[in-house]
Amino acid sequence: MLPFSRLFKILRVVKKYRLDEFIEKNQGTLSIHLLLRSLWFIKRADEGKSQGTRLRTALEELGPIYIKFGQLLSTRKDFIPVDISKDLEKLQDSVPPFEEPEIGVAIEIALGKKPEEIFRSLDSKPFASASVAQVHKAILKNGDKVVVKVVRPGIEKIILQDIQLLKWLARLLQSRTSIGKRLRPVEIVNDYKSIILNELNLKSEAANTVQLGRNFSSSPQLYVPKVYWDFTSENVMTMEQIDGIPVNDIRQLKQNGIDLKKLAETGVDIFFTQVFEHNFFHADMHPGNIFVSKTTEFSPQFIAIDCAIVGTLTKDDQEYLARNLLAIFNRDYKKVADLHVECGWVPKQTNKQAFESTIRTVCEPIFEKPLGDISFGKLLVQLFQTAGRFNMEVQPSLVLLQKTLLNIEGLGRQLYPDLNLWKTALPYLENWNAKRLNPLKILEKFQENIPIWIEKLPEYPELFAESLNQNSLLKEQNALLLQSLASRDRDRKTKQTRRKIVGLISIFISVILILEPSLYQITNLSAGPLLFGSLGVYLLYFKR
Repeated sequence: MLPFSRLFKILRVVKKYRLDEFIEKNQGTLSIHLLLRSLWFIKRADEGKSQGTRLRTALEELGPIYIKFGQLLSTRKDFIPVDISKDLEKLQDSVPPFEEPEIGVAIEIALGKKPEEIFRSLDSKPFASASVAQVHKAILKNGDKVVVKVVRPGIEKIILQDIQLLKWLARLLQSRTSIGKRLRPVEIVNDYKSIILNELNLKSEAANTVQLGRNFSSSPQLYVPKVYWDFTSENVMTMEQIDGIPVNDIRQLKQNGIDLKKLAETGVDIFFTQVFEHNFFHADMHPGNIFVSKTTEFSPQFIAIDCAIVGTLTKDDQEYLARNLLAIFNRDYKKVADLHVECGWVPKQTNKQAFESTIRTVCEPIFEKPLGDISFGKLLVQLFQTAGRFNMEVQPSLVLLQKTLLNIEGLGRQLYPDLNLWKTALPYLENWNAKRLNPLKILEKFQENIPIWIEKLPEYPELFAESLNQNSLLKEQNALLLQSLASRDRDRKTKQTRRKIVGLISIFISVILILEPSLYQITNLSAGPLLFGSLGVYLLYFKR
């Protein structure tokens, strides 16, 4: 059932903070304006507040799903006005904290121990508060400095109501519009539901954190803090306290002598390493979750927290994505068209020549600009919009990756406006492709499978014997089937022969009766010739 109370609250917040000002009054949105105008009794917010402040406050009031949308917008100063993005940046770690229950009570409920049994000290006020949880500083009994993350009470109910609304809108969009069929919004909402509900389980986040740390354990580019499993549950996570600079604090980064160009390029390199080498990427890389180490100014090191949302790709999607990016970078539009058809992103009956021409029309004007001025995020949006008339579908498995790429590019542009994402990414992709096709790499994959084959080796004789038995059984069954078919064929031919004989006899009797009328007159069979003749013709020509 549609949660009308939640829908009414959303409309009330939109009206209260005058968010209808963001919607152009055209034919497609006229009904929205009329609906909001009917809510005349709702008091509007302070007229003196800016658009950005009103939007941020509205998103905070609506809850986690809307806050996350605002976090993504805050990193895209190339998409929205700078003053609005500045306000939205506060959504990254400055969301109003919850007041009930008290933090000590919440921890005791989650861990089954009083806080004083675990911590030497625990700050009652959070130092960071985000959409789903808030974080408190603490010191363990052994003296380790930690942070304690606590999920907001009652947040799951609000999220489920919003997901239900999104599903309703997605079904409406998908069933009533052509773009909806192409966007596949129902699948996207289902994927997002799984992601955000998983984010509420801090044990899952802790496991992701450990995995990400293990992946970069030998790399100086990214540090992931330690998790304290003894003090972690579904609603509380305890991990190492970090001492880093927020990645969007440009002034402090410069004061510490951090090379911003190198830092931005390192961020891009980390992204591609996660996607194409580890196939396990941090998918919520907004500035509130990324810090920079203070002690590595010449070779910048990122610090990543909040690993609740991670993404993986299938091997096919991973390979096709890399080959598509390489083809775009190299302006090989025929290859891009072929790959889209090959991997099923557009229908197989697509006119490849027309599709190739369309891609070229979109990309060539962009590539005439200096590479540093090209927004990869904008290019992807334009490509998708243009390919829409070829029935190109959104791949739900890539939506998370696309969102992460938008985050990374937005973050990189904040650090170093002249960031050349293409120049940074192209050598990496070329290297990845060369390694993929390297005979030694292929041999390495072959060698990786050898232990599996050896492990299965004792089973091979039994499998071989079973295969022979099955083959023998199959031959026997085939022979029996052939015999059965041959027997049926013989029976059918015998019956046909008998019918023909009876038919000939019937026709013969009919002829005799016609030639000797006295015979059927004596036997009182006046219709005899006709009956025997019809029977004979039927048996000879019609009965099979």
